[in-house]
Amino acid sequence: MRGHQNLIFVVDMYTHGLPPQQMEALRAICGALIPSLPGQGEDPHVTGGKDLDHERFYLASGADDAIPEEVAELAVKRCPWEATTLLRAVLWALSTKAGTLVLCGRLCISDEIRRFAHMPLERKEEALKKWSKASWFLLPTRIAFVIFKMLCQYVFYTKVDENYDNPSWKAIGYGVKKVEEQWQKRPRRPRPLDKGVLNTKELNDQTFLRSVTEKGLAVKPGTNQYHTVECDVVIAGSGCGGGVAAAVLASAGLKVVVVEKGDYFIADDYSGIEGPSMEQLYENGGILFTSDATTALLSGATVGGGSAVNWSASIRTPEDVLQEWSQHHGLGLFRSSRYEQAMDAVCKRLGVTARCREEGFQNKVLRRGCKALGIPVQAVPRNSPEGHYCGSCGYGCPTGEKRGTDTTWLVDAVAHGAVILTGCNAHQFILEKSTRPGKAGRSSKCTGLVAKCMNSGITKKLRIMAKASISACGALMTPPLLRKSGLKNKHIGRNLYLHPASMAWGYFPEDTVTGKCYQGGVITSMHRVTERTVIETPALAPGMFATVMPWVSGRDMKHRMLRYARTAHLVALVRDRGQGFVDGVGRVRFTPSPDDTRELCSALRRALRILVAAGAAEVGIHRSDGLRLGCKGVGDEDLEAFLAGVTIEKGPLHFATDKWGILGSAHQMGSCRMASNNRDGAVDSSGESWEAEGLYVSDASVLPTAIGINPMITIQSVAYCISHDIAMSFVH
Repeated sequence: MRGHQNLIFVVDMYTHGLPPQQMEALRAICGALIPSLPGQGEDPHVTGGKDLDHERFYLASGADDAIPEEVAELAVKRCPWEATTLLRAVLWALSTKAGTLVLCGRLCISDEIRRFAHMPLERKEEALKKWSKASWFLLPTRIAFVIFKMLCQYVFYTKVDENYDNPSWKAIGYGVKKVEEQWQKRPRRPRPLDKGVLNTKELNDQTFLRSVTEKGLAVKPGTNQYHTVECDVVIAGSGCGGGVAAAVLASAGLKVVVVEKGDYFIADDYSGIEGPSMEQLYENGGILFTSDATTALLSGATVGGGSAVNWSASIRTPEDVLQEWSQHHGLGLFRSSRYEQAMDAVCKRLGVTARCREEGFQNKVLRRGCKALGIPVQAVPRNSPEGHYCGSCGYGCPTGEKRGTDTTWLVDAVAHGAVILTGCNAHQFILEKSTRPGKAGRSSKCTGLVAKCMNSGITKKLRIMAKASISACGALMTPPLLRKSGLKNKHIGRNLYLHPASMAWGYFPEDTVTGKCYQGGVITSMHRVTERTVIETPALAPGMFATVMPWVSGRDMKHRMLRYARTAHLVALVRDRGQGFVDGVGRVRFTPSPDDTRELCSALRRALRILVAAGAAEVGIHRSDGLRLGCKGVGDEDLEAFLAGVTIEKGPLHFATDKWGILGSAHQMGSCRMASNNRDGAVDSSGESWEAEGLYVSDASVLPTAIGINPMITIQSVAYCISHDIAMSFVH
């Protein structure tokens, strides 16, 4: 099997440090969440009767092999310290009789009080159900349940063996075989960025300095703390904003250095294997939540950023949004021919087309349901050819047909001499106090960036001196970088928008819509519900599918997973007005406003209507109680009664109710917004900081508000305008 080794498997090296008694308790929890159920090869949920793959699937347990070890590793490595501390406390309690009695009550009493690991399976499961509904002073058990449930399900369905296979995949109808066949049929392709990429993880102090010099950069002799590199422009981040800026500025004849903490991969590296791909390509391995756990956040963290792992939707900025930004925010750029030309240039470079030769299963469902209801559905433009039928673009496009910044703008940048330092983390910008009043009253001047290589072989920090410096780390990472650099503008880290999304699912028997849920282009159709809400389709491989599906019992969850391949999901997304905050790296506060919640709930109900109209046998939502409806023989009155019970619940940390839910966000915007003055935003209409001359922001964080649709084209178009302004400043 081809593919980069980091995208094929995760090395089993465990450093979680949990003692044996706590691991025994964790193993018991995993075994109760995913229980072994003998004699279940024949299942009424599955056509075809007894099946050996199904029988093995039912026999498998979450307590098997290294699954609890992987869960422990993720809990310690990826969860916030507060959550890790809570999990350790719960596991410690469950490893004792007294603690088990406190957390499980009478369930642990038979002939004597038993520790959790020694309780019968059915009582362990009852304890988990109790924790899921816990409120008030038992809320910590609910939080622990949510984390254990999500991590256990994720590991169980993503962990692969030495043959790059997961024991459950065949039973649930999933596989990555098609990608292997594509690899076998085609020759190795060139790596278009190799000319400009320096992988700092493979270098030491001496080889780094030599390599940088060979790339044409000026290097000053190192001090005790720094290696000093000189260039015209330094850019932190290589995604939608950074990639475009690098191309425009390098093409203008400027010496550009891009600093990227992620690694560089090409199509031949992408395996389509969910677990290791998430670990390598997403921020915090794809396990990132708002502080109150209301919303799960997905953000790219590789060369190309979000453009390397997004779902291809390439939608121009809506007219009403441009009008709002121009009139209400005083930003004339967005009603200018210049911005229209920027969108044209971006769409041309990405090869955007609205044509789709064949839609995948979920988009067929969306289109079929809308047609049955007599409501409009529109084609979604994509940055891929009309014949693109890849369902795994969220893990890097293995066909190489999707055009992210890593295969377009960054290629242009490297062709004009840009250098990309991978495995290198932006630490802080270098600010100097201005000796005389700066442009527009700016009190300081930015002279470059301090970066730190993630490889211990390079012992010194990098001091990259530049005439212009750009933060393009995205809406979650740019605010902490600017704050650490000493900027004080009150809008840095505020006004965060997430496009919160909630999902509805529908199960379709084999005799309805053709295909499987993970096949075909991810987003090719869209239904607009209101001016603020749309319905699209997501990419959910088994691990993510199992993570978001509500757990009501171990048996029910296995039944649900056997329907995986034939379960379609629709995403209801709202253009949010409630504002969040970025408090630090991995620290995000966000709660949707009541108005946002009402809009989202209405759209979620519309999604359920579409699924029913498309012919689903059963539909449901991701609320913790597993709300669902069997559709056979259901009349209008029954459907309306079901929809009336559909709600958007708050996250599991809200203690006043026994129901909870978690929203999702793949679009983060606005946390360093652009404004016509420093009272209303962090940067001006050219992306320049109101505080520091020569420091720019060129990513989603400059967007004045949410936009209500997939923002890639908007981000790149804004970056195109900002970088052209920077290039002109060098001319003048």
